[in-house]
Amino acid sequence: MTTDAFAKRTKQGVFFAAAAYSMWGIAPIYFKAVSQVPALEILAHRVFWSFGLVFLLLVVSKKIKQISAAFKEPKKLALLGLAAMFIACNWFLFIWATTNGFILDASLGYFINPLLNVAIGMLVFGERLRKLQWVAVLLVLAGVLLQLFTFGSIPWIALVLAGSFATYGALRKKLPFDSLTGLWLEVALMLPVMLVYFFFFAQSSASNMLLNTWQLNLLLILAGVVTTLPLLCFTAAAQRLRYSTLGFFQYIGPSLMFILAVFIYDEPLQLERLLTFAIIWSALALYSYDAIRTYRLLKANTVKVGS
Repeated sequence: MTTDAFAKRTKQGVFFAAAAYSMWGIAPIYFKAVSQVPALEILAHRVFWSFGLVFLLLVVSKKIKQISAAFKEPKKLALLGLAAMFIACNWFLFIWATTNGFILDASLGYFINPLLNVAIGMLVFGERLRKLQWVAVLLVLAGVLLQLFTFGSIPWIALVLAGSFATYGALRKKLPFDSLTGLWLEVALMLPVMLVYFFFFAQSSASNMLLNTWQLNLLLILAGVVTTLPLLCFTAAAQRLRYSTLGFFQYIGPSLMFILAVFIYDEPLQLERLLTFAIIWSALALYSYDAIRTYRLLKANTVKVGS
């Protein structure tokens, strides 16, 4: 690959990464727009319309054979089913938090997530933590304990969101499915449960789409786009950027959520939340500094070896 072609590919990767994390960051705007619908019903629509849209994309990209191959490996499919449970929990809680005025808690959860991934890498995959990574992880723990013991509360929404997403990521790391195929299989596994809920238990005024306004129905159908489009951009970015580079874009999402919560939706930024955020931001600053320093050292050593 020529230098110009590499530079062009990198610019494209930066665009797709920024787009993916920005869409995840402004997702609360969408969920606020359908907040009159119960969170579980929104989740059901997210599964229904993602199922159809992603299947269409699989047909266009000629990946249907990968689906049939997946059903021939029941152990991997069972593990994917477990991953689907965690991401369904994550999706539901995020929808509920957004529509009930807890966007700040959701933001905190996704700030904690990268550091929780580091901890899981140590505990599950036997990865060794560098000194500054240890400090960053311990700072997160200190922030949570400070809120618990000083203010008598615990950021459970943030912890469940971070924990469910990190566990989902760890499970998906063990599986060979690409992002698009994996997403379709996940929503396919959720689909029977959501169908039973929607047709036998959902009783809100929006559950009968024949009685809804066309505007509300359009918003509900767009749940599939809200789920799928950021993932497609993320996949495109991952193909064009180093994974370590891609990691620095992950702060865009929770930062946008924080801005929306405080300046658009007027969520109160109480002292305990502000202190917890400050500690988590300090941990992320250390984590980012360590990642940049390590990358530069590795790059310098590679140049020395190559020269």
